[in-house]
Amino acid sequence: MAVSERPVGIDELLEQVREGLDRVEPREAYDAAADGALLVDIRYAALRDRDGLIPGALVVERNELEWRLDPLGSHRAPQATGHDLRIVIVCNEGYASSLAAASLRQLGLHRATDLVGGFQAWRSQGLPVRVPGAVD
Repeated sequence: MAVSERPVGIDELLEQVREGLDRVEPREAYDAAADGALLVDIRYAALRDRDGLIPGALVVERNELEWRLDPLGSHRAPQATGHDLRIVIVCNEGYASSLAAASLRQLGLHRATDLVGGFQAWRSQGLPVRVPGAVD
């Protein structure tokens, strides 16, 4: 493995990975999901319990993401149907999701991207949220 000539800080890394993503705004993500894109919520349980869920989103904690979405993986989720799947990663505020989407792209999921502003932007736009404790 080659060693970088100089360390890269997280802000620079984030900027670099975002250059390769076609990031989506909340309304675009909502429309993409209606057209068959897979929304994937990587927030940890305490945030989901506190703020709620996006109806229809697949919940996959960040530490399991690559294993669950790799179409070739033995631990894949049923929704991981192929490398052409449009995936929109959702974190709390839109930072960790960029890094996660870049990681999925390294696995060949070339349409993976993330939600600008994360769940908080989704909610602030008035898009659907299933509140904690609500019964469907």
